[in-house]
Amino acid sequence: MSRLTDLIAKAKAKDAALGAELDREFRMLSSRLPFGLNFERHSPEAVELPLRPIRKGDKVRVLPERGSTKNGDQRLWQVKSIQRAKKSAVLELLDAEESETQTVALDDLVVVAEFRDTIYPGLISTGKVMRGGDKPCHTIINGENYHVLKALTYTHRGNVDAIYIDPPYNTGAKDWKYNNDYVEADDLYRHSKWLAMMERRLLIARQLLNPADSVLIVTIDEKEYLRLGLLLEQLFPEARIQMVSITTNPKGASRPDMFARVDEFAYFVLIGDSIVSGIAVSASQGAPVRWPYLRRSDEKSTRGHRPRQFYPVFVDPTTSKITGVGEPLAHDVPRESIKAPPGLIAVFPVRDDGVEMEWGLTGPSLMRAVRGGFARASRTNSLQPYAISYLTAPAISKVESGEYVVSGVREDGTKVVIAPSGKTTRPTTVWAESRHSAPDHGKKVLGALLPTRSFPFPKSLYVVEDSLRLFLANKQNATVLDFFSGSGTTAHAVMRLNKQDGGQRQCISVTNNEVAADEQKKLRKAGLRPGDAEWEQIGICDYITKPRVAAAIAGKTPGGEPIKGDYKFTDEFPMADGFEENAEFFTLTYETLLSVSHNLAFSRVAPLLWLRAGARGRRIDKLPADGWAVADSYALLNNVDAATPFIKALPQVDGVHIAYIVTDDDRRFQAIAKRLPDDVEPVRLYESYLTNFSFTNGE
Repeated sequence: MSRLTDLIAKAKAKDAALGAELDREFRMLSSRLPFGLNFERHSPEAVELPLRPIRKGDKVRVLPERGSTKNGDQRLWQVKSIQRAKKSAVLELLDAEESETQTVALDDLVVVAEFRDTIYPGLISTGKVMRGGDKPCHTIINGENYHVLKALTYTHRGNVDAIYIDPPYNTGAKDWKYNNDYVEADDLYRHSKWLAMMERRLLIARQLLNPADSVLIVTIDEKEYLRLGLLLEQLFPEARIQMVSITTNPKGASRPDMFARVDEFAYFVLIGDSIVSGIAVSASQGAPVRWPYLRRSDEKSTRGHRPRQFYPVFVDPTTSKITGVGEPLAHDVPRESIKAPPGLIAVFPVRDDGVEMEWGLTGPSLMRAVRGGFARASRTNSLQPYAISYLTAPAISKVESGEYVVSGVREDGTKVVIAPSGKTTRPTTVWAESRHSAPDHGKKVLGALLPTRSFPFPKSLYVVEDSLRLFLANKQNATVLDFFSGSGTTAHAVMRLNKQDGGQRQCISVTNNEVAADEQKKLRKAGLRPGDAEWEQIGICDYITKPRVAAAIAGKTPGGEPIKGDYKFTDEFPMADGFEENAEFFTLTYETLLSVSHNLAFSRVAPLLWLRAGARGRRIDKLPADGWAVADSYALLNNVDAATPFIKALPQVDGVHIAYIVTDDDRRFQAIAKRLPDDVEPVRLYESYLTNFSFTNGE
């Protein structure tokens, strides 16, 4: 080994790039296990970027003539110069023993990114659906998932609570590509290529998962389940891993000369303190938990004993929702002197006989219960128009621990809490539930949302929902990632969970805009290529994923018609009701080092800053003319000379927890960081961004 190390050092001295490549391959070889899963890593993957403008220095491929169905020249060329007047580029063949150049029209070139390249990602918004008020946004990203995962190392490193993926099953039926070619069933390296593809993505996914408590869920069938299991064991040696068999097609999928397949498998990789939650046999076997009245009734709780607990509670009579509380009243101040804000009613803790009592909670404690869905107002015929009731702190603790079940949410936003009388049980490793049938609750659900569009083998909405509920029932602010999002079932399932318990979980869905193999042939024969509008409009992201999420939220099909049918099982309601959720759609971009470092790519980097801050509320999309701006969850200082007004403005916005400071002077950054509020994290731009992607690429 020492001899090899010496030779690699000599190679680095003569050719740094070649030496680094040899060193990388040597490290991979030396890390292989004598027992376990060994496989070839093959050539680094590459992805074509048809929407990216051609720049000097780019790696490109020459496209086949329009109308051809052939792959064309798969060699890589480098753009040496661009002739704008002639709309052409001078190319030089990469890694060639002898120099070879040619001049090609720009329209006949496509940019290629190899997966060993350092990328500087950005995002461009392509639309949004907003029905969720101040809830965080679900995000759907159109891009090569390997590169999007790299982008997420800047925004979500160590902060993802659950990853659910349904990767290609490698059936040999043109269900996935490797280096721009479909992997055929007779490819001798089919399994090895699949493992190389999965390993690259799972290595980055591991960086995103919360090491203290998170879960990775991967579904697969019999073609690769053995190899996937070994791969997961090697990549997550500290985790606890179980495989579950799920009946997804009770009628069976035909396998020529073999058993008909009725099930598939799901690997659950439990990281840190993650556990499989015990599930109540049935919420209907329990009883609703009693919510006591907030007004005290004992004689020692008449007004004056606890000065902070006599105050007005403001209720909106149109919705019966508690909107706020007033200041506590001094003992000598008559309650009649308090006027409610316009449109609201003031409620006091007064008995029917007129005796003034006290509330059971202080005003701030009551509002915390209101925000959690644990305090409500009910109409009465008594002296006070509303009775205020609440869930006690011990009962709330039982909800958080899972002992009590949240079975739904009322119209006023408060939670229906059940104390199960039956025993709780842990799910088994065999799931044979009718709601997990993909034909019945995957294909038909998608057909209702997108009546004129089809997608092969969509997952049952309820099997994804059930899988996530086991780990997220008590994580109402969880972040979920699906980087093989396909038809968007995972985002849909997360929205279902939110509706059931009032949660604010958010899902990041990643897919490319690949067109099905059969459709590609038709389009190529018609003279179309990737990047053409007619091609892109039927790609999976634009044609299925984005419209499905938008339809689920709006309750309407892409044609504007109310969605027909009802959701089933845990809660049943018309699909046309939609969800009170927000979602925004993005396309991944590839920026240059110079454009980022010189503040020229801010509009594309801006969504990443917003994502890192929680994808909530307003986004700062342009460099502010005043040198600073404060949004709902983060702030930006792009002129350090304006630090004083910037710092004064931060406490005025509740919820700001990140301050991005644009400076290449570390001393000024540190000086400003020391002046920030304790609960605001300072982040230096663009040093943190550039360093992150160099680090992620192993540089």
